[in-house]
Amino acid sequence: MFCTGVENSIPTIDHGRTRIDQMESCGHYRYWKEDFRLVQEMGLEYLRYGPPLHKTLLGPGRYDWEFTDLAFAELKRLNIVPIVDLCHFGVPDWLGNFQNPDFPAQFETYARAFAERFPWVQLYTPVNEMFVCASFSARFGWWNEQLTSDEGFVTALKHIVKANVLAMRTILEVRPDAIFVQSESSEYFHAENPAAIKPAEILNSMRFLSLDLNYGRRVDSEMYEYLLDNGMTRAEYHFFLENRLKQHCILGNDYYITNEHRVAADGSSRASGEIFGYDEITRQYHDRYRLPVMHTETNLAQGPLGTEAVDWLWKQWANVLRVRNNGVPIVGFTWYSLTDQIDWDTALREKNNHVNPLGLYDLDRKIRPVGEAYKKLIADWRDVLPTQSMCLTVPVVMPDKAGGEHARDQQTRAEQMNRELETGPAVQEGA
Repeated sequence: MFCTGVENSIPTIDHGRTRIDQMESCGHYRYWKEDFRLVQEMGLEYLRYGPPLHKTLLGPGRYDWEFTDLAFAELKRLNIVPIVDLCHFGVPDWLGNFQNPDFPAQFETYARAFAERFPWVQLYTPVNEMFVCASFSARFGWWNEQLTSDEGFVTALKHIVKANVLAMRTILEVRPDAIFVQSESSEYFHAENPAAIKPAEILNSMRFLSLDLNYGRRVDSEMYEYLLDNGMTRAEYHFFLENRLKQHCILGNDYYITNEHRVAADGSSRASGEIFGYDEITRQYHDRYRLPVMHTETNLAQGPLGTEAVDWLWKQWANVLRVRNNGVPIVGFTWYSLTDQIDWDTALREKNNHVNPLGLYDLDRKIRPVGEAYKKLIADWRDVLPTQSMCLTVPVVMPDKAGGEHARDQQTRAEQMNRELETGPAVQEGA
């Protein structure tokens, strides 16, 4: 699945007074038809995309679907498969922030309403980058609640992951063959001296927290103590253990040049640049979760030479092929995003309207060199990969086939499999 995305981050800053809306900043509300046409022009069939949560979820059970109806009708007409990103770094003002214990239940209701309104949609990322969202909002003090405490971080994390699990569960009731692509940041922390080994080990356990909880995997012992010491109850922890939905999931992981860190003896960290790379870090995540993998985000700014982003694309693709050749089933690759972004050079902490040249196209919708390179890469590799081992075929129903006999048969089989997973296979009469 070759893919790109339309950036739909919506965190708040200034203690909730200022909303950062990337779809607005990057012109998508004006140029959405043109943006979808560019996806087709690139030769792509998959798009990470979602409605703006703060504009769509107006209150408990209250929705404004006007823009979403238009956009998703066009995606269906163009036969582009959306991987629907329902929550990207922020919530509507009426929900406040991720400290609100009402968020998971309200999000579950919203996810179900979306799935019922768009039953042809099959692929979802309910909550994007759960670990990053909780960290930036409640550990680093950058977004939303802007807290810098362990208790705030654990509270945000448990609410975010619970919202994701509840959304998966309710979407499966509507669409039994739904597939969930967890887009999560793949991190590694390097100790820069012997005294930093212990804090680096703790951070390397912490990086797995969101996915451990999401997949119902027991966390490392130190992390169990950390969670309980900072506000998670035993009942809350067991909720995650008892809701194992990983059989419906693809392990989507992101990799940027900022994903690896140098850790000092006092536990502080700073960016190290690329040390291990996507191949090695993905192997670590796959060893832990044993799920098919998709590279769900990467980019690099087009620099003064004009070749920096193109070279990074080639390096990431070489890593994807290495992952596959090492026996990890990898099903997709994503350059994120379709167009340039705004203010990510300050991690959306400031509203400077500074253009970041990260897209396949610039904000005038002119193709960048990396866009030309990605278009060629897709054309070169599209027909080769399915004939080679360890590149799985995902059972996706294309939009123009939704509602057909094959789609109905697939959903019936999925319903039966889901029942058997919950209750065990039916016993044959006379057995």
